[in-house]
Amino acid sequence: MFIIIMLIAFPFILIASAFGIKGGNFIYEICNIWARTWYFFVGVFQSIIYEEKHDRHQQYIFVGNHISYMDIPPIVTSIKQPFRALGKYEMVKVPIFGQIYRSCVILVDRRNAEKRSKSVRALKAAINKGISVFIFPEGTFNETGNPLKSFYDGAFRIAIETQTPIKPLLFIDTLQRLHYKSIFSLTPGKNRIVYLKEIEVKGLTMQDLPMLKQQVYELMEEGLRKYIQY
Repeated sequence: MFIIIMLIAFPFILIASAFGIKGGNFIYEICNIWARTWYFFVGVFQSIIYEEKHDRHQQYIFVGNHISYMDIPPIVTSIKQPFRALGKYEMVKVPIFGQIYRSCVILVDRRNAEKRSKSVRALKAAINKGISVFIFPEGTFNETGNPLKSFYDGAFRIAIETQTPIKPLLFIDTLQRLHYKSIFSLTPGKNRIVYLKEIEVKGLTMQDLPMLKQQVYELMEEGLRKYIQY
């Protein structure tokens, strides 16, 4: 079902990719429809929990925990405002999906310092155009057995440099829906997304980066322990 819907969406995404920012926003709308249609056929039921009031007109750096490929669909279905996601470069190698992925995300290759810098510039450019961004601060799947693994600095550095508030999201059920060990472990059921409170960065400097990173880490860890038994 995932592949069938992807093939239907593919030509529309190719056309939209030629229309700049508006085309990019439309691609995410297509991906939203793709994800929700796929949810329907595989029996996944999404719900969004707002622990704090969320302003969709405010620009954010969204961050989320990362433990499953199933973390990707709720990004496009739960963030209801223009945004761009940071995604790892390796995914572009997947036939057809890789082309869609390249059109949707700002790519990062963490093995190459020059490409990492290019990704940061692209994220800042999106923010300067009034578009929010989404980053997994853990960088890759958390396979530690703990709520979170350690965070990279990138999301917090960009937040301080652009003075953009951070909005943490929690993906509560994605590991149960699709385990990181196998893409064939998909099970139907609930898929909850939790919006945590906004973290303001106004007035912070690079000296405050470790404090900001720890603040977001502790907030997300507390939230995950609240919803998941470890």
